[in-house]
Amino acid sequence: MRLDLNIIASLVKENSKVLDVGCGDGTLLQFLQNEKHISARGIEINTNLVSAALKKGLAVIQGDADNDLKSYPANSCDYVILSQTLQATKYPDLVLQELQRIAQYIIVSVPNFGYFENRLYLSCKGKMPVTKTLSYEWYNTPNIHFCTIKDFKALATSLGFTIEQQIFVNEALPFSKSFSADLFANIFAKYGIFLLKRGITADTPKSKMAFNLNSKTVIAR
Repeated sequence: MRLDLNIIASLVKENSKVLDVGCGDGTLLQFLQNEKHISARGIEINTNLVSAALKKGLAVIQGDADNDLKSYPANSCDYVILSQTLQATKYPDLVLQELQRIAQYIIVSVPNFGYFENRLYLSCKGKMPVTKTLSYEWYNTPNIHFCTIKDFKALATSLGFTIEQQIFVNEALPFSKSFSADLFANIFAKYGIFLLKRGITADTPKSKMAFNLNSKTVIAR
């Protein structure tokens, strides 16, 4: 699996109920089902990828995160996963709000548009970056809402989430231990992975407030 999918898998507890939004061909769900014995469900907009997931025996449906999440009952999952999917939605803030209703924990990975190579590319070439992480041209990219790590954290906080864990990833450039991850990740991380916990609301049953994870920051390379 991709590095980010392996990291996401490590954040999911065994025997959980998991919904993967933008699940692709179901690679992550299949791994979690086999290794962590989860109850797996997925939603994917690409019909070819849905077919590939169904051939693996996974419970995946064709659907759009912007429009179809309302059909999922409140508190029906322990985790919802959005792996490099949020930036492709029309209304990321509304999608995250909807997911708070479905699950207590949301795992989100987002490409960091503030990564220094993107900044240099834009500054030197005067064109939208085309890189290994952001591999599309501006006119055909499915990524319609670029954000930085700083942007995403501000949005999550404004929606009432607690950031339980944050993992900043750069396969090539190791972070110095003397640097603050929060300060430098916005420049030197290619993408961030976040474990979010929804705020306690009046309609959140106490029985659903199950996992007690310590907040921490991790640096991967």
